Amino acid sequence: MSIMGHRIKIMPYSTFRLNLSVTSPYNADFDGDEMNMHVPQSFETRAEVLELMMVPKCIVSPQANRPVMGIVQDTLLGCRKITKRDTLIEKDVFMNILMWWEDFDGKVPAPAILRPRPIWTGKQVFNLIIPKLINLIRFSAWHAETESGFITPGDTMVRIEKGELLSGTLCKKTLGTSTGSLIHVIW
Repeated sequence: MSIMGHRIKIMPYSTFRLNLSVTSPYNADFDGDEMNMHVPQSFETRAEVLELMMVPKCIVSPQANRPVMGIVQDTLLGCRKITKRDTLIEKDVFMNILMWWEDFDGKVPAPAILRPRPIWTGKQVFNLIIPKLINLIRFSAWHAETESGFITPGDTMVRIEKGELLSGTLCKKTLGTSTGSLIHVIW
C-alpha cells in the first residue's frame, strides 16, 4: 500500500496533511519523511484511482487479509474512555454529540437511567455508529485467562450483537489493525 488515492482540500502552506490513521500504510513515522504526490492525468487514471486506490477501499490488505489502518492515538483513547463501564453521559452532552453527527436519523435511544434525570451510557453512544448487522465477540488486551463466561469482572469481553455493544471496553486489540478487529469486521 505504498500508493493510495486521497481527496484533496487546498490549505495554506506547502505541506501535506493526512489523518494519522492513514499514515501507517506509508510507513510514515513523522521524523522528516518525504512523500510525493502524483496527480492522475486522464479520465481513465482518475477512474482507476477512484475504483481501486481510494483510502476506504485500501483499509484491508489483499496480501494479508487484515487491516493496514486502524484507530490510533486520540481516537483510540476516546473509544476506550467512552466504552468503560462507568462512563455516564447527561442529556446536554448526549444531544451535543448527536448534533455533530452528520448521518443522525433523528431516533434518540432511550436513556439507561431515567430518574432523577436522563443519563445514557458511553456504550449507547458508541452503538450509534456500529452498523446493525455486526456481531463480534473478542477479548480486550488486558483480559485475564482466569476470567471466563459472558460476564467478566474487568469488563474485558467485548460482545457486540446486532450492532449493539453489550459488554466490554474497546482497545487497540479490538479496534486496531489485527485480524478480526471491529474495523476488519465492518469493512
